[in-house]
Amino acid sequence: MDAALTAEQHEIRRTLRELLARHGGPDAIPAAVGTAEGYDPALWRRLAGDLGLPGLALAEEYGGAGCTATELALACEETGRALLPSPLLATAALAAPLIAALGTPGQRAALLPGIADGTLTAALAVPGGSLATALGLTGDNLDGAWAGGGRAGGIQARGEGQGGGARRLYGEADRVLDGHSAGLLLVAAHAGGYPRSRTQLFLVDGDAAGLVRTRLTALDETRPLARVELRDTPAELLGADDTADVAAALAAAGRTAAAVLAAEAVGTAASALERTVEYVKAREQFGRAIGSFQAVKHRLADLYVRVEAARSAAYHAARDAEAGPLALAQALEAARITTGEAVQLHGGIGFTWEHEAHRYLKRAAGDELLFGPVHRLRDHAAQRAGLFGAAAGAPGAPREEGVTASEGVRGVGVTASGAALGAGVR
Repeated sequence: MDAALTAEQHEIRRTLRELLARHGGPDAIPAAVGTAEGYDPALWRRLAGDLGLPGLALAEEYGGAGCTATELALACEETGRALLPSPLLATAALAAPLIAALGTPGQRAALLPGIADGTLTAALAVPGGSLATALGLTGDNLDGAWAGGGRAGGIQARGEGQGGGARRLYGEADRVLDGHSAGLLLVAAHAGGYPRSRTQLFLVDGDAAGLVRTRLTALDETRPLARVELRDTPAELLGADDTADVAAALAAAGRTAAAVLAAEAVGTAASALERTVEYVKAREQFGRAIGSFQAVKHRLADLYVRVEAARSAAYHAARDAEAGPLALAQALEAARITTGEAVQLHGGIGFTWEHEAHRYLKRAAGDELLFGPVHRLRDHAAQRAGLFGAAAGAPGAPREEGVTASEGVRGVGVTASGAALGAGVR
């Protein structure tokens, strides 16, 4: 695989970084998140109109740029560097691929051009706040248990809707990313009643009757979350009929979204590290910059290696979506550790709520809460690959209760290294 970026990809990254440096950055975050939309509408129009970010990975026939997930990932790496509040992830990485994969020709023609030019934003609403499971990242989404299983709870679709006609939805979804402001909602709901229930995706207009949306208080204010309540709300089935494999489409979209989110997390970690390096160069103690102390140098060097490894994994996943969940796990872990160290190395000022180091830490923690945790991402990836199938699946094979595959790997490594250390001491 050729990991080198093309001239066009370098230009996308350079142009976006310059634009965000002029109009975005930490100083603009409080004003942006304080708006009703949760982001700066004027800046979003520039990103969509001048740079075409929402349509980077959409086909040209729908007004997109016809690029790949790699270009979208590079763009999100830059938005992650700036902690940019925007509907780009929810619209371009989650909703648009599902519409392109499952929508009828008429639905694609009606919706995707608006997404490409930024006039239409979209959000994916799944019940129970289980976005990571619904996307097949931290668990199997085939049985539909994450959506309520057709029993009480979840979101229910009423009416048969001949030929993809209108249905009525009843229920609620929590922690919907950008759900309070999106012009279009993709809602996962059960149709057919129990026990013939099937999880389907439905299109709901942002101003539909019976739709109540409430913006929630989130750890990371740059990732607005909402509670979406549907009270006999009219909706349209996404696709021509109810035979589509929605679980497979969600899992495919989830793997691509994981690669994009991994690149964004790498941008967050890299920016936090760069700002920390600049700080330790300027901050003096005992008559010298604290960055000159060997202990600080070692910590920064470890962080640099961690961030660069996560970047390599994210770039690989952008070209091969199957690696998306593992790349996301590595990037989220790198972001969590790097931003945590950034707060520590900034000292007392880093702990203040308004300081930029604290904002980076909240972004890393919020993303892991929404799309993780890391050990579940790795555990499910190992199960999908059949890495432990022979041992764990064999009849009578012992397995400690509650220990995941990834935790088992860590346990084996710790035991082996401990034994080697003990042998060396003796």
